[in-house]
Amino acid sequence: MIELESLSLKELKQLQKDVDAAITEFKDRERRKALAEVEAFARERGLTAADLTELSSKRTRKSAAPKYANPADPSQTWTGRGRRPRWVEAAFAEGKTLDDMAI
Repeated sequence: MIELESLSLKELKQLQKDVDAAITEFKDRERRKALAEVEAFARERGLTAADLTELSSKRTRKSAAPKYANPADPSQTWTGRGRRPRWVEAAFAEGKTLDDMAI
């Protein structure tokens, strides 16, 4: 076991660099090992790396069409997803509903 109290600041900083480098090397080694296992698994089933890449790239999400527009400025739209725009909050404060702003 290392007696950390007996090390100088310079030695501690070098130890820290060495540990960081060892952790990075370990992670890289594990990543390469996992990738090799995935490639072997795919090869056993007749798949190539290109097949796996194609599968993962098909999962793209299309942007949603706007459902609501600002009555005061129709160029401001909202899909109904995510945080409400300020103009929606202002319309709610005026007593309007989403149905009033529907496109």
